[in-house]
Amino acid sequence: MLDVSLRRILFGLGDTHVILDPESGQLLHPEALVAFQRLCRDARDAGFAPRVVSGFRDFKRQRTIWNSKAQGVRPVLDSRGLALDISRLAPRDLVFAILRWSALPGASRHHWGTDFDIIDAAAVPEDYRPQLTPQEVASDGVFGPFHQWLDTRIASGRSYGLFRPYAKDFGGVAPERWHLSYAPYAWELQQQLTPGRLDEQLRRSNLALCDTVCEQLQEIYTRFIWVPDHCYPGFSQC
Repeated sequence: MLDVSLRRILFGLGDTHVILDPESGQLLHPEALVAFQRLCRDARDAGFAPRVVSGFRDFKRQRTIWNSKAQGVRPVLDSRGLALDISRLAPRDLVFAILRWSALPGASRHHWGTDFDIIDAAAVPEDYRPQLTPQEVASDGVFGPFHQWLDTRIASGRSYGLFRPYAKDFGGVAPERWHLSYAPYAWELQQQLTPGRLDEQLRRSNLALCDTVCEQLQEIYTRFIWVPDHCYPGFSQC
């Protein structure tokens, strides 16, 4: 039986485990915020200004995103970032297409407050609207220099426990260089997020395509949710 307080954290059912980042107005887990602030100090010395643009997201917010895509209100993109005609997709194909770019509610690492999306605010005007696309973070993209600097920090173990859980494409989540995770606490929570517990949460949640998701949950868990241990700092590199 999962403890009530742990359930709330694991599935994003409350926000008592996160605090406000005064620089961005986003909510983060306290330990993740400290690690990020330490990284920011180093980055500023190198001429960058990291800023969180998306931190904690609760279950309801993630469900709204998911249901909007499942119902055709928001676009569903292919691996190239082009909009798909979802009327041509079978339910299973639609589920996997959504998962390419959007986390399953209840399984989003953003629920934990350990994970957040960042930009280099020094590289763009104040009114710039981040798209969080591969083009922005490519070597010749607007945030390319910052991410090259961050590559070096992560590889050398000087990122204060922060790493990219979706650094590479393993056939599940599309690569997200802008997505950082605070490894020590995220790893602990990931051990608690089992397919059985997730299935139980989803079946009570009014989630679009829920039956299809639950039928495919083991594959979804393996491809889109579980981040292998060796991808975390302290293990061998992915």
